[in-house]
Amino acid sequence: MTTFVDRVELHVAAGNGGHGCASVHREKFKPLGGPDGGNGGRGGDVILVVDQDVTTLLDYHHSPHRKATNGKPGEGGNRSGKDGQDLVLPVPDGTVILDKAGNVLADLVGQGTTYVAAQGGRGGLGNAALASARRKAPGFALLGVPGDLQDIVLELKTVADIALVGYPSAGKSSLISVLSAAKPKIADYPFTTLVPNLGVVTAGSTVYTIADVPGLIPGASQGKGLGLEFLRHVERCSVLVHVLDTATLESDRDPVSDLDIIEEELKQYGGLDDRPRLVVLNKIDVPDGQDLADMVRPDLEARGYRVFEVSAVAHRGLKELSFALAEMVAAARAAKPKEEATRIVIRPKAVDDSGFTVEQEEDGLFRVRGEKPERWVRQTDFNIDEAVGYLADRLNRLGVEEALMKAGAVAGDGVAIGPEDNAVVFDWEPTLMAGAEMLGRRGEDHRFEAPRPAAQRRRDKQAERDDAEREYDDFEPF
Repeated sequence: MTTFVDRVELHVAAGNGGHGCASVHREKFKPLGGPDGGNGGRGGDVILVVDQDVTTLLDYHHSPHRKATNGKPGEGGNRSGKDGQDLVLPVPDGTVILDKAGNVLADLVGQGTTYVAAQGGRGGLGNAALASARRKAPGFALLGVPGDLQDIVLELKTVADIALVGYPSAGKSSLISVLSAAKPKIADYPFTTLVPNLGVVTAGSTVYTIADVPGLIPGASQGKGLGLEFLRHVERCSVLVHVLDTATLESDRDPVSDLDIIEEELKQYGGLDDRPRLVVLNKIDVPDGQDLADMVRPDLEARGYRVFEVSAVAHRGLKELSFALAEMVAAARAAKPKEEATRIVIRPKAVDDSGFTVEQEEDGLFRVRGEKPERWVRQTDFNIDEAVGYLADRLNRLGVEEALMKAGAVAGDGVAIGPEDNAVVFDWEPTLMAGAEMLGRRGEDHRFEAPRPAAQRRRDKQAERDDAEREYDDFEPF
């Protein structure tokens, strides 16, 4: 059964925003006490967080669909809906987030590093929040915005200082088991190691991590064997250690040719030319192993490699190797540029930046693109004329109508707001008096401007009394 997964495709969905509420306060002798509809709650985000206790992406391999909770709708009495709960997904240190096209979205390194994979939708405003001096009692509310839907790829790249590379059964797992407290699976057949193993080594005052990468063979960079699956785990390592088998039983292999083949695979994979190398001649305790090591060592040193002869079984040469690796790790760490505190850059919007664009397409359709217009369209209930009038007012204030006229649009032309796959298309009427019959100019509401029946009756009675008093004053006795 698979217990290690280092690449998965994850389908994440943020929560939808709750709808706003359209409600009117009512009580005895006050049938229209004013709007009191609450706002909808915000949808929950989907957040990826680095957790040191997580070492594999296995959970997401079995459950690739993850969704945050939706925001609750608003209610009457000015009660806002509850926000949706964020969905926090723990990932291993060194996880890279990519989109479906392979573009890197984020590189999560370090405990607690976060990335918002899907943003929750905004909650819609209730009619209490939409009330104004012109629109005293809105009979509508805004809809909640749907949450983001994303298909992302998670790739795990092991975070280690040193990578042990070499042919299968070269002794990498044995070496890491004696240098550190790691206990990888060790056996006398190829491809025993099916997952990268990590170990922590202490040499003097230097503490470093070492990774045992599954065995490489010719063609690994093109997907042969297990190489392509695990070569990505070498990318973050500062030092590469070639573990060469001096006791191989295969007649067509020797340490020098093994080194050349592995170097060619690393070159084909790319991006590793700048890493310092070190060569370990392993299994010198085996008969003829020491003789072969003595034969190839001068050739390897002539190429510029530092060479160490070790035996993981007999524990020979391990101390010298450990301190040499610590020296190389310390040098690599010192050469890295110091991390500076993240600078906060504020880029204010330009004064003439309207936040939207208007373009005429080949078929004559005018398309409006922009964050605000597209969001406003998604929040509008097109079954309510008053809401449509409110949307038209907002677009007019933003300058959409003026931009359409400048682009050459005339009454009756088709206008689309939003992307091609999810746009609202309508015939443009710039002077249209939108809204129900009770509306005056677009979006206005005169329901509260008309006198109430009880107040009108009182005015009528008062007028009758005034008329009676005037008749009495005009009466002349005989």
